[in-house]
Amino acid sequence: MPDLPTPQDAAEAALFSECWDAVLSYADLCTSGSTAANQLAREAFALGIREARAAEESTRHGAGRRASRLPRIPLLLTAVRTTAAAWEAVGQGHKLDPDLRLWLNSGKAARYTGPPLRRPIALRGLRDMQEPDAALLWLAEVEALPLRAVARRQGLDPAAAMEELNQVRGLFRDRCHRNHLDTPMDAECRSYVRLLDAVTRSPVAETPEDLSRHLATCVECAEAAACLRLHGGGLPAALAQGVIGWGGLAYLERRRRAAEVRMGAGRPVPDPDGEWGDPAANKARTLRNGLLVAAVLVSALALAVSLMPFGESDDSAQGGLPTDSTPVAGAGSPAEPSAGPGTSPSSTDTGTGTPSGTPSGSAKPSGGGTPSATTRTDPEPQGTSSSTERTAACEVVYDLVNQWPDGFQATVTVTTAEALDSWRVAWSFRDGQRVDQMWDAAVAQDGPRVTASAADYNKDVPAAGSLSFGFLASWQNKNTAPYAFSLNGEACTLS
Repeated sequence: MPDLPTPQDAAEAALFSECWDAVLSYADLCTSGSTAANQLAREAFALGIREARAAEESTRHGAGRRASRLPRIPLLLTAVRTTAAAWEAVGQGHKLDPDLRLWLNSGKAARYTGPPLRRPIALRGLRDMQEPDAALLWLAEVEALPLRAVARRQGLDPAAAMEELNQVRGLFRDRCHRNHLDTPMDAECRSYVRLLDAVTRSPVAETPEDLSRHLATCVECAEAAACLRLHGGGLPAALAQGVIGWGGLAYLERRRRAAEVRMGAGRPVPDPDGEWGDPAANKARTLRNGLLVAAVLVSALALAVSLMPFGESDDSAQGGLPTDSTPVAGAGSPAEPSAGPGTSPSSTDTGTGTPSGTPSGSAKPSGGGTPSATTRTDPEPQGTSSSTERTAACEVVYDLVNQWPDGFQATVTVTTAEALDSWRVAWSFRDGQRVDQMWDAAVAQDGPRVTASAADYNKDVPAAGSLSFGFLASWQNKNTAPYAFSLNGEACTLS
């Protein structure tokens, strides 16, 4: 299995993380299992990066107009398709999705590698644009990234990002219209060129019945219509199908779901005017809600303790209280300390400041009828042998791969003793670090606490197996290693 290319600088490291997530997502669609998906993604990624670097080097030392090429993400996605075709040619087709194999051996696949004037309109139109414009269009329409995030990555003014995107959409339509005119076509198709252009320019124009019948039977003209019609929400599908080919719509749906996850828990939400809410206000609101929930749970537990029968033996009292020492307020919250003889506080503070309120496994009623913290006689209080056994169920390796003045790249590998059908890894930062991008997992961050959730393609982990993901983050002043790692709410040891 080939090694992934090494980023040449911090900017390329950020680009690699974004591209790798997209490549692995499409490779998973193209293969019959996660192992094959990783192999296909690595081979395609290495191939695509070599091609991109060679094209950039040629442009840097060449003269005249640059050769048309795709932006990084669609370029790498086409490299996945090319690598899959190579697998089929050398007898490794059994690793691929059966429907993809049928597509690769049909005339549909040949359109993407055949004569340039016969290739899909969207592919030709995107290649003919300046790379920054094409990247803006792809990130906003297909990858479904928030426009502000796209503007930041492209170095645009966020206030003018929508106007810029609309201009780029118009440029794409113009390139597609020119390519449609250049396409060899029969007399019937040629007769509809001007009508198709006029109908697709207006959001209220109705398609004549004869043109509608023609579009139902002519693939090339239907593709052109999808690219020329900028209204109606069909542009993302036209781009995905025209550039990627097989699985384009499925890939588009995956990226939309991934964008929804990225904009989910722990992130600011749009206000009614469409602007981002105040991060400080959102954080304060989240903290207040968390404290309220914790208070309700603590009150419920206190009520349950107070209703226990009085005067019973130690054994009966022990059976009346829960023995689970998992913190009520979520992973990383400090548990209630045991006050019995020889015990110590059950856990360290992770920065949330919310007590769990979970009682230890046994208690003896006090003279006043309510079990007192000073009369607990649990032989295994929280934080001793019982929790130590659970801690050994997972082990974390945190690797700081690279660091630059205001950012860093890191990977997290977790080994689990038990089989998992889904996973959620959480940890806390000490120095205010913020995760900007993550691959092989969906990220959410609330203050210092970060949660990485499994993607669709890597949620199953066998017993004694491991899971891994990487991320890019920003830091200031200090960048100490994170702490308080947990897997699905259970504490992990950090090696």
